[in-house]
Amino acid sequence: MKRTIFILTVILLASVFKPAVAQDFQCSISINTTQISSSGNQQRFNEMRQKIYSFVHDRKWFQYNLRQNERIECSININLTKASGDEYEGTMNVVLQRPVFKASYKTTLMSFQDKKIKFKYADGDPLEYDESTSLSDLTSLIAFYLNLFMGVEMDSFSYNGGSVYFTKCQTIVNQNSSQYGWNVAESGQNNRYWIAENLTNSTYSKIHDFYYQYHRLGLDVMNETPDAGRAVILESLKLLQQANAQKSNLAVVRIIINTKKDEIINIFKEGMPSEKTQVINIMKQIDPTNSSAYESINKTN
Repeated sequence: MKRTIFILTVILLASVFKPAVAQDFQCSISINTTQISSSGNQQRFNEMRQKIYSFVHDRKWFQYNLRQNERIECSININLTKASGDEYEGTMNVVLQRPVFKASYKTTLMSFQDKKIKFKYADGDPLEYDESTSLSDLTSLIAFYLNLFMGVEMDSFSYNGGSVYFTKCQTIVNQNSSQYGWNVAESGQNNRYWIAENLTNSTYSKIHDFYYQYHRLGLDVMNETPDAGRAVILESLKLLQQANAQKSNLAVVRIIINTKKDEIINIFKEGMPSEKTQVINIMKQIDPTNSSAYESINKTN
């Protein structure tokens, strides 16, 4: 009897003091099913959303242990537009943010719509994942963006800090290279293949320099020394211009511009006339379709 009590006590203590899995992400997950005929099956989609949430939050992804206030802030919004049995197609909006040092606001590091998602999911399917092989279209998709989030976040804090995660993105692409949304031959050069290619190709290393200079050396010092921070951000835009000159219309450069356009305009509305002229010229060259928007830099806040 005493032995039984002792064993039960050990089991109870082990469960009480079992280390919790450190959460790396503070990520909101949503699934929109209004465009598919089977949207009445909300139980399946609620289960799917909960499993994706657990997949993101219950697994250790990051190489460092983060405090609660250091968790990576992001959102994944899945919009399903086609359904055939257990196979789904649609789009996915992903957003990544991080705080700005000594400021009361957050900057958006990435905002992107993936227009080519496709996966299978049946009731009760476990969301399994293995870095060495592709087990599921859905988990590969989510894991790709989580690694992308970690890579961009780390690039914004340290020089080339995200390289290990961009390499993981490339591995996931290689595992799924024949599938929809992952294929080099798809038109547009803006799918997951090209995102990973741009971020692992040393030819475009200035993209990584941009992330670090713009955020850590620029935005993070603007609260205390706005002129100095703005000057560094101007230099970072020159790096982006150089990357764009190496190959125009790069997938990652387009993502950066779409994410940062309004922020850049607002920052340089407070700049010196010479800074405004340089930024307008740089941005018109990189992003000619929005040339008129950059003219608003000349309007003081």
